[in-house]
Amino acid sequence: MHDATAGDPTRGLKWTRKTSRKLSQQLKRRGYKVGPDTVRRLLDQQGYVLRANRKRLNKKRDPDRDRQMRYLARKRRAFQKADFPVVSVDAKQRELIGNFKNPGRTWRQTCMDVLENDYPSQAEGVSIPYGIYDVARNEGFVVVGTSHQTPEFAVAAIRKWWLKVGRRVYRDRKHLLIEADCGGANGNRCWRWKFGLQQLADESGLTITVTHLPTSASRWNPIEHKLFCHIERNWAGQPLVSFETVLKFIQTTRTNAGLCCRAHLDTTEYQTGLKLTAEQKTRINLKLHRVLPRWNYTIEPRNGARKNG
Repeated sequence: MHDATAGDPTRGLKWTRKTSRKLSQQLKRRGYKVGPDTVRRLLDQQGYVLRANRKRLNKKRDPDRDRQMRYLARKRRAFQKADFPVVSVDAKQRELIGNFKNPGRTWRQTCMDVLENDYPSQAEGVSIPYGIYDVARNEGFVVVGTSHQTPEFAVAAIRKWWLKVGRRVYRDRKHLLIEADCGGANGNRCWRWKFGLQQLADESGLTITVTHLPTSASRWNPIEHKLFCHIERNWAGQPLVSFETVLKFIQTTRTNAGLCCRAHLDTTEYQTGLKLTAEQKTRINLKLHRVLPRWNYTIEPRNGARKNG
């Protein structure tokens, strides 16, 4: 065990890459009659623990990562203190619609039969859940798209949240803080995302502030560990046979901390590959922040825009 042991010197935990069966076989070759169960008991007495891999290392670490995370936390506290809405947004991974295996287990008397293969060609469609998580109220709002994950789809989901929930709950509030990853449809370098937010600001009269999480820091996005993980746990082991099934599992997601969630289906066909012209970019009323402007900016309604908050 000496050459196959690693551990944590601060907590006294140890682990080994060898299995209990291999250890039992090696002990028998040395004259000790010990079975795998006895080996496991002895390992436990010696402080060994079964461990899985933990994703914590990253080759790409931005030098401004900690500074941005602190700035993001300050902005969040300032908006919440002023009773302005703070939402965390992100798109969940695409889910095939059909009688496919879904990771997880459920209590049943018999196993549920599903298709042998998970070929996209056998799916009835693809669901693209885009979530808006209200940090202060612990409420989720998920728009399930059926076409493509585009900036237009992301902004449409936020617009639907504002029209259905936001403007009623945050009446007379004219500032909105959005926390988003720095990649994908709501990336910090995506001009179509910013152009869509400008249109939303003009329609609603909102001043929209966006703070992006640094690269490879998406796991700290509140929506990941406050909403999406509970949705996945709710439908674990259940085939997503239809869009209605997806909506049902999202709407019935609950936690002891009081989380509740709404879900809506968006069947709009969003086009991919669209680009903004130089003239359209100049029409964005973009105000870059002094602190890390590549990740932090504010979009204000343009003069003369219709305000119907």
